[in-house]
Amino acid sequence: MDPRASNDDLTARARVRNAALDLFAREGADRVSLRAVAAQAGVTHGLVQHHFKSKAGLRDAVDQLVVDYFEGALREAEPADDPGEHAAARDAAVRRMLEKNPPVVDYVRRAVLSPSGEGAHLLGVLVDLTHREVGALRDANLASSQRRMSTQVVSVLLRQMGELLLSPMVDAVWQRVAEPGEEERPTLTIRVED
Repeated sequence: MDPRASNDDLTARARVRNAALDLFAREGADRVSLRAVAAQAGVTHGLVQHHFKSKAGLRDAVDQLVVDYFEGALREAEPADDPGEHAAARDAAVRRMLEKNPPVVDYVRRAVLSPSGEGAHLLGVLVDLTHREVGALRDANLASSQRRMSTQVVSVLLRQMGELLLSPMVDAVWQRVAEPGEEERPTLTIRVED
């Protein structure tokens, strides 16, 4: 499932939301005007205001689109009886979704790395989604109920997004320190312990 679809299939509201995702991902929501979003979407400024009322309303719609991407990826994960295999399948589905959607990656990176400003809402929504998903997995005996729920939520979010968030730093450091002939950079592994 692609929550974005193609511009030919979309309503003006969806085109505006998609244009906002692209611009917010590239420049940051605080630096993008509603007029710039309207121009990118090929609609009038008044239409943007009609559908979203304000930049905060547009940002909420973009956040929901990002959550839709994550929920779609989780639904596409192949179920497994073994909790470890199930978690790996879900993580792989999220990774594939992120690889196919660079604007989502850039938007999430901006939002999560500045959680007190423009990203506070998105981070909260992603935490809520993860909390619901972990609860459902615990109820289905596909996640441990021996660990604290709070630790599991942090662990899932970091496992699914840690590489996404830290890859630019790892790449930059690797470019500075790699010896001639060293092609493959080290693998980044994230683990949360109680």
